[in-house]
Amino acid sequence: MKTSLEDTLALMRDLRRRCDWDAAQTHESLRPYLIEEAHEVDEALQAGDDTRLREELGDLLLQILFHAVIAEERGAFGMHDVAEGFVTKMQGRHPHLYGDGVKQSWETMKAKKRVSLTEGLPAGLPSLHRAFRLQDRAAGVGFDWPDTAGPLDKVREELREVEQELGAAEPSPQRLHDEIGDLLFAVVNLARKAGVHPALALDRANGKFAERFAGIERLAKKRGINVAEAGLEALDALWDEVKNQERSE
Repeated sequence: MKTSLEDTLALMRDLRRRCDWDAAQTHESLRPYLIEEAHEVDEALQAGDDTRLREELGDLLLQILFHAVIAEERGAFGMHDVAEGFVTKMQGRHPHLYGDGVKQSWETMKAKKRVSLTEGLPAGLPSLHRAFRLQDRAAGVGFDWPDTAGPLDKVREELREVEQELGAAEPSPQRLHDEIGDLLFAVVNLARKAGVHPALALDRANGKFAERFAGIERLAKKRGINVAEAGLEALDALWDEVKNQERSE
């Protein structure tokens, strides 16, 4: 017989009764673990490792069960209330599938209920994702370009302003922060309109850079070159060599 979600809930309740460590946990004490487990799920997804993903999803489920059972003990709500809220929300997001509504974007539907753009948006979101979500929400009320042409022009405009500040006789650190921030925000918007999540794109770029630089280090070691003392010209030549090797493979 396969294990059900009810079995996991019963286990969590039992652990809260009979395990000292589990019984001592609170919503507050579990916060770091929830964040850690979410990151581990993300790493498993990036690695494309199904075995690890299955395990990490289980660890994330543990956190959900933990919070639900603690809330149940407080008389606030239980896991079944969480499930009911989930079903209600998902059906509400798809009125064309579970009712007689018209298909529309989730952000457009949410915008009708929100008091402000930032309502319900966690302040602690990573900056790239927060910028993406702010722009996505603004688009939900029609504040958006029709295609990528507008965002692309905006990127060029913001880049010119960065160049102007860098070219000033005495560049202002504060203005540089502002102008580079505007440039990054514009690039995020271009990515969004192009159908690319900027955080995922940057993850790929980070991985590519790290892999290529590791290639530089391997070549340098084979040739007795000290990377820390080689200088830009030598490292740039190694970089080009690594890129050419990638193309030939």
